[in-house]
Amino acid sequence: MNRIKIDLPEEFHFSTTLQIRVTDLNYGGHVGNDTFLSLIHEARQQFLVSHGYKELSIAGVGLIMADVAIEFKKELNYGDTVTISVAANGFDKLGFDLFYKLEIIKGSETQLAGKAKTGMLCYDYSEKKKVIVPDEVITKLSAK
Repeated sequence: MNRIKIDLPEEFHFSTTLQIRVTDLNYGGHVGNDTFLSLIHEARQQFLVSHGYKELSIAGVGLIMADVAIEFKKELNYGDTVTISVAANGFDKLGFDLFYKLEIIKGSETQLAGKAKTGMLCYDYSEKKKVIVPDEVITKLSAK
């Protein structure tokens, strides 16, 4: 069976740290795939806010997720401190990719918990159609 392999960018210029809560756990006692996706959603929102944007207001347009891929590497458990790094890449006419690296912080060590990629399209919610990525977005999100 073929597995998803995500090639992460070499550099990330944004990261946030989140604590795994008891409400993040599934019946198996660890973070499930749905919550893993919620964690990257939170990191994406914080990444956008750090650039002065919101998902529904990014230089006059909105964003909509076109696809997502997640490569799980290690369980996330209650109390884990997780650093999620985010980078924008692969800009084209209508969208771009966001890459996520999730790492568990244990003292001075980090352990890779997972990698993810979301394909984001610029979208006009009032017209219900895809729109061109504003140049400002490319400049801001790809800045170091």
